[in-house]
Amino acid sequence: METSLGINISAMQVDPAYQVELHDALVNFWLPKTKAYPKKYQWYTNWEIVDKAANIAIGGIGFVGHANEDGIVEMGYMIDQQQQRNGYATEAIQAMVDWAFQDKAVEAVIAQTAPANFPSQKVLLKNGFVQIAGREELLAFKKKRR
Repeated sequence: METSLGINISAMQVDPAYQVELHDALVNFWLPKTKAYPKKYQWYTNWEIVDKAANIAIGGIGFVGHANEDGIVEMGYMIDQQQQRNGYATEAIQAMVDWAFQDKAVEAVIAQTAPANFPSQKVLLKNGFVQIAGREELLAFKKKRR
């Protein structure tokens, strides 16, 4: 994929638990959903996060579909372990939220993260999300349209 995008091949380090999740998303979500919704594929695919200076992929971000009947979209993201704490997630989340809010159907963006993933929580809070729910496995955060 990187070659077809014209970016350098990365040696991305991804937590093994996320590797399983990413593979499952590719096979069971991104590919079938982009095929099923070709006119709204942007809402059902992974967007690569690229370090422009190094011309290398350093993560991925995307939505879990277009806005539901309440105007809510869910976002997920992952940053290469070697590239974390460099502001990439903050910048990517802001860009994707701004892009999502260009669609008048989107009233809010939610994201979920593990209770122990404090860096992810910090990035969401920095981007204006507020915690709306929590359970043992995941905490939910939401940012409303202004």
